[in-house]
Amino acid sequence: MKLYKDIIEKKSKIAVIGLGYVGMPIAVAFAKKADVIGFDLNNKKIDLYKSGIDPTNEVGDDEIKKTTVDFTSDEIKLREAKFHIVAVPTPINSDKTPDLSPVEGASRIVGRNLTAGSIVVYESTVYPGVTEDVCVPILEEESGLKCGVDFKIGYSPERINPGDKVHRLENIIKIVSGMDEESLDEIAKVYELVIEVGVHRAGSIKVAEAAKVVENSQRDINIAFMNELAMVFDRMGIDTKEVVEAMNTKWNALGFTPGLVGGHCIGVDPYYFVYEAEKLGYHSQIILSGRKINDGMGKFVADAIIKKLILANKVVRQSKVVILGLAFKENTPDTRNSKVVDIIDSLKEYGMEPIVVDPEADADEAKHEYGIDLVDIKDVKDADCLVLAVAHDIFKQMSWDEIDYLYGEFDNAEKILIDVKSILDRKEIESMGYSYWRL
Repeated sequence: MKLYKDIIEKKSKIAVIGLGYVGMPIAVAFAKKADVIGFDLNNKKIDLYKSGIDPTNEVGDDEIKKTTVDFTSDEIKLREAKFHIVAVPTPINSDKTPDLSPVEGASRIVGRNLTAGSIVVYESTVYPGVTEDVCVPILEEESGLKCGVDFKIGYSPERINPGDKVHRLENIIKIVSGMDEESLDEIAKVYELVIEVGVHRAGSIKVAEAAKVVENSQRDINIAFMNELAMVFDRMGIDTKEVVEAMNTKWNALGFTPGLVGGHCIGVDPYYFVYEAEKLGYHSQIILSGRKINDGMGKFVADAIIKKLILANKVVRQSKVVILGLAFKENTPDTRNSKVVDIIDSLKEYGMEPIVVDPEADADEAKHEYGIDLVDIKDVKDADCLVLAVAHDIFKQMSWDEIDYLYGEFDNAEKILIDVKSILDRKEIESMGYSYWRL
């Protein structure tokens, strides 16, 4: 337990590489117990943190202002640390194969600055084998050190749920693993400094890697089942939410609901699992089917919008559609892999140019990633159709007068409201004569 002892006595430092929605909360949490270096290549992000601003909204500006994390974009500072946590994103390519370039790049940076006696722990989501077969060779090549002799590795999958103020880093059981018993003990003890509910010691690094992709694949499949039901019930003229509410009265109902499945975990992790399975000659049947359904929900919603516009005697191409929400989930600025974009792209195929409003989302990221200019809701008027795509509290708290103000001056029957998250009172809205549809 030498490294753990050195960390709590502040003789050694912890370094967190990648300060996004996962890495930054980890760095801030550890800084309450140890000396922490927070590294990120994004100078703008580092400047925001140094200014006491939390662009992720995960811990808040007050926590950032008082944290002792040494935020830096200077990789040389990593040489001051002995315990490295790699928390960079692992997205997918356009062909749905894993994009390991961020984790490979982070490994090169860590490797160049790795010193003997260090432990490197990966938190980035990967398929089983990446840590040992892809990352270790890079660390060895860049450092000139030998894994298992000069340094050791481990894997501890991130489980942070962006925007969730209930399930936080401190109260989510942390899966930890190491290349041997010594490294496992060190890694477990270090994480126990900040994980109040304790850790689960996985039998191997591959088991820990697999656990991460499988837990999100399981959720993906369950949501896909609900999405398939929603599409069928739509044809049957049955309200899916009412069916779900009735079903959930049974004690063993799972509580899943239909919706858009984006983000950096559930919409991505299954592809990592499938990729490795297919390399071994197994073609996924359930997981890929679930992914196909969930990836098609944006188009399904867009088709429902078009149908409603036609039934309301609107000229589709000239209709003004306002989409409320771009983030991949409620109450977060994170737009990574947002499936709202699929709705927008599908509408554009009909010659439409939807207006997108999201006061929570990162406007710069929206422009850079999707070429979307977010509009202030105060500038919205004369809408033919409102699409409540993301259940931000700011949207849920809008009064009906505020919602109605966004429409044009025409009969309620011509005012279309698409409720993707099924958060509004259907009977109330339809009683006022509005054209309403929900997933």
